[in-house]
Amino acid sequence: MIKYLQNKKKIINDPIYGFIQIPTEFIYELIQHSYFQRLRRITQLGLTSYVYPGATHSRFQHVIGATYLMEQALQVLISKGQEITAKEYEGALIAILLHDIGHGPFSHTLEYSFIENFSHEKLSLMFMEKLNEQFEGRLSVSIDIFTDKYPKKFLHQLVSSQLDMDRLDYLRRDSFFTGVSEGVVGSDRIIKMLVTRGNNLMIEEKGIYSVEKFLIARRLMYWQVYLHKTVVAAEQMLIKLIKRAKYIFENDKNLFLSPNLKFFFENKIANNSKKSFLDFFSGLDDNDIIISIKEWQNHSDFILSFLSKSIINRDLFKIIIQNSNIKEEEINIIKEKTIKSYPISKKDIDYLVFTDSVKNNAYSDNVKEKINILGKDEKISDIAIASDVSNVAVLSQMVEKFYICFPKFKN
Repeated sequence: MIKYLQNKKKIINDPIYGFIQIPTEFIYELIQHSYFQRLRRITQLGLTSYVYPGATHSRFQHVIGATYLMEQALQVLISKGQEITAKEYEGALIAILLHDIGHGPFSHTLEYSFIENFSHEKLSLMFMEKLNEQFEGRLSVSIDIFTDKYPKKFLHQLVSSQLDMDRLDYLRRDSFFTGVSEGVVGSDRIIKMLVTRGNNLMIEEKGIYSVEKFLIARRLMYWQVYLHKTVVAAEQMLIKLIKRAKYIFENDKNLFLSPNLKFFFENKIANNSKKSFLDFFSGLDDNDIIISIKEWQNHSDFILSFLSKSIINRDLFKIIIQNSNIKEEEINIIKEKTIKSYPISKKDIDYLVFTDSVKNNAYSDNVKEKINILGKDEKISDIAIASDVSNVAVLSQMVEKFYICFPKFKN
């Protein structure tokens, strides 16, 4: 069993779980690392606070919470006879602790705005590999768990699956900070029902109702919070703003940028790039974006200035969202009205008028790792089949909605 900190017991008072004790000195050392401390300056939910003012919590809070849940899960599995060595125990905790370390400013909102084709998971792995070099291989087990190369598959499933510690924490945490009670899930009950068979994670049959509630809560949180139409409008405006800033910088280098942000405006990072850019990325956070936007409000370029002022002052675009595609003629009418209302040319209209879609399915029944229910007879069933609630199967269906975003027309 892992020994707790002897000389320096560190405790974090978390608003969701209460007092959380940092399990080992090495984990505390990782938390204190500058790479990890950056997560304090990365907002968990992007611009969601523009709709839910309390949603200003950070990635730092989330990963600490997820690590706490991971420890609870490991203790439950050990109590049920699952062998987990001290290295595996600490390795799993580190894997979940660092699973989001690759997130950039405003989390998912700007995920591909600075490094194309680089997901935050890929960046997290690069950070873990660099830390592994610094700490002389002490993260090797964690990396194998994170990349699903470790023989005990359930350890990876606790980090990343359809019922992992990541999701259990963010649903409960985001529900708390937004005030959307529909997202509250019984994480304690679900964790108590965890069990393994054949190195795979599953839920005991008596925990099926808690899993059903979890899936329904996830669906509701996506439509009410993560894909709330006003949140979508604000975040798409931010993406368009960064795109415009890049365009201006490419044509006129005289644009205010923080040093770390400037690096990514100057350099296009390719898949085969060296890891040197990690040093610049590790210094990039929400503050770089906010301070730049404040300056861009006064820029001579109308689009850059207009979008900057709109975001800073929460003067957000109008958004129409519907179940069917936006008709081309409707898009053209809105574009024409926008051109008449604002000093913008037809070639630049896509910065102010844009369409796309949002998708949501709470459960995917066509993936390798389903949520499996272990019956009393040891029979294993997919939750969509085992559940007697018909809408669990419905939750696996992809729902897509289409939207058009544009500024308010001037009279």
